[in-house]
Amino acid sequence: MILLPLLLAAGGATAFQDTAGLDRAVAAFTSRPIGAEGGARTAIDTRLRLAQCSTVALAWRTEAHDAVVVSCSGPDWRIFVPVIRPAGAPPPTAAARPAVLAPTKAEPVIRRGDPVVIEAGSSGFSISREGVAMGDAPPGGRFMVKVDDAKTPVQAIALETGRATLPGWD
Repeated sequence: MILLPLLLAAGGATAFQDTAGLDRAVAAFTSRPIGAEGGARTAIDTRLRLAQCSTVALAWRTEAHDAVVVSCSGPDWRIFVPVIRPAGAPPPTAAARPAVLAPTKAEPVIRRGDPVVIEAGSSGFSISREGVAMGDAPPGGRFMVKVDDAKTPVQAIALETGRATLPGWD
C-alpha cells in the first residue's frame, strides 16, 4: 500500500477532495497516463464529492492489477479506479490465480536502511535526491524512501543497488 500526500488546490481550500489530484496520484502509481494500456481507463468523475483527505493510500485491488484502490482513513472513504488491461490478456480466472499469486521472487537489490539515490529526468533535464530505503525491493519493485527534509516518504522504483527512479520516469 502506498501513501501519497495531496496538496490543497491553489486558490484556497475546498470542502471536497480534488479529483484531478487523485488522477495524478493514480497515474504516478501505475506509471501510465489515463487512457494508456496499464493506466486508468478514464479520469475520476469530477462530480464525486469526497471529503477532503490530507493523505490518501493507493494499492492494487488484486494481483491481476485490474484496478487501483484509492482510500482515505480519516475521513473514511475509498474508490476503485479501473485499469486498462493489455490487449489479448486473458481475464484472471480461479484456475490461473495460483500462478499469479505465487511468482518466483527476485532478490532485493535495495534493502531497508540502504542509502538510495532517486533519479528522474529526460533529454536535457535530470534531478536526483538522496534518501534512505524504508523497505526491500527487487529490480522494478516499488518501495518508500525517507528523504531528510521531507515530512512524508516518497515512492520509488528500484533500478539497481543504491539507485531508484520515480514512478512515471523511465
